[in-house]
Amino acid sequence: MRLSVSIRYFVRLAAFPIITLAALLVASASAGQEAEDGPRTWTDSTGKYKMVAEFVRMTDAGVLLRREDNSEVTVPLSKLSRADQMVLRQLIQQRRRASENPPSADATSKSKSTGDWPTWRGANRDGVCQETGLLSEWPEDGPRQVWQVSGLGTGYSSVAIADGVIYTMGRQDGVESLIALKTEDGSELWRTEVGRANREKGPNCSPTVSDGRVYALSFEGDLLCADAKTGRELWRKSFANDFGGRMMSGWGFSESPLVDGDRLICTPGGQQAMMAALDKATGRVIWTTPMPNGGSRGGDGAGYSSIVISNAAGVKQYVQLVGRGVIGVAANDGRLLWRYEAIANGTANIPTPIVVDNFVFCSTGYGDGGTALLELSGGPRGVNMREVYYKSSNETQNHHGGMIRIGDYVYMGHGHNNGFPLCVEWKTGRDVWRPGRGPGSGSAAILCADGHLYFRYENGLMALIEATPDEYRLKSTFKIPSGNGPSWPHPVIADGRLYLRDQEVLLCYDVRP
Repeated sequence: MRLSVSIRYFVRLAAFPIITLAALLVASASAGQEAEDGPRTWTDSTGKYKMVAEFVRMTDAGVLLRREDNSEVTVPLSKLSRADQMVLRQLIQQRRRASENPPSADATSKSKSTGDWPTWRGANRDGVCQETGLLSEWPEDGPRQVWQVSGLGTGYSSVAIADGVIYTMGRQDGVESLIALKTEDGSELWRTEVGRANREKGPNCSPTVSDGRVYALSFEGDLLCADAKTGRELWRKSFANDFGGRMMSGWGFSESPLVDGDRLICTPGGQQAMMAALDKATGRVIWTTPMPNGGSRGGDGAGYSSIVISNAAGVKQYVQLVGRGVIGVAANDGRLLWRYEAIANGTANIPTPIVVDNFVFCSTGYGDGGTALLELSGGPRGVNMREVYYKSSNETQNHHGGMIRIGDYVYMGHGHNNGFPLCVEWKTGRDVWRPGRGPGSGSAAILCADGHLYFRYENGLMALIEATPDEYRLKSTFKIPSGNGPSWPHPVIADGRLYLRDQEVLLCYDVRP
């Protein structure tokens, strides 16, 4: 029987009565062999018709399946074969157990060694380096420079590091490339074209490395998966062509794709694909999340943030700051769980949210955003979102330098196009210290390592500030010598070395005593 005929048959089955979810689980006293959660061949009760699809969830109307073309169909449970009904019981039980005993976000993304920094803001995407024994003060002219390389091209990409290789991006002669360098001396290993740039700015993405593959995203939304050793292209997608993707404004796609297990999670910003889960090895689409409807704040499309993993309310989910605000999306099937728009501005929503336990801390700049702490509750049947506090942009706003939580406090640079050092209490939003302008000018990208904050200012000044709520303590400063324009890429520390990307140049410093 031709597959198209089988699909039409399954679609017609939606008119038949169904067996309830409770009835499905009555006979499931023992879980039996684990069922593989993903695309499989489903057979109707007569054994004549088959369809390749992935189980999404049970609904009041039956079994919701997602086909290979990403369309969905609901099939009455009674019209599936007995074998498929057994598989469903196993899948539902497995998902319930996973919800009741969720892995921590930390457990899902550990770096392999202290010398690795495999993705945006580190393995846990929190801007915290776990290394110790680093300098607590710098010499007057800064820590010792190990090497400096140029010729990388323009852009605002930071670096990812794995297995002795640095990955970054750059733009030269209208071509945006993914570039691999040796950590030893910065010498180039290879470069691979990611996309063609129609604008002079960008790329903005910092690459992500996982299991021998590296992922990069161009300004125009070209998503590339390459072999980490050779740079050979393995697969690619176009956010615009494959997902109808768009940005909320015109500064280009910027996120660093998230690897979670065997999946790559990204934010095309399309009407039917605000977020998408892909097979990280092949690029096959697993699920997509439609754009949330309406909203009076922000704008349609993707924001400039990157996705983080949360297990708030016992539900594994992906938290992202998009054009209309912050959203939480179910990791198993892409369902929109909750949304919050009060901090969305109409220009560019940028900072990556902080997720800890049942809380989400978020902030945006441009004088029209603000800062908020959200609390999530509920469970697998539904996630509830509560605003713990909201602070206007006049009180607290982060432009694009990021925020870091250490213990009960959050540290950041405050102000639009500014990086005024600021420490606030996590649970209340109360200012703990706010010394004023700080030592540098412009926005400040921050990193935390060994009890200190590394503030990298837009004008190229590096500042070392003690990460303590007791008082503001500026320990040291030095000026990046290259001075190639706005210094926006976030600093990275790996294996005792500080990496600073500055447009065409990458600098490496030894920050050990």
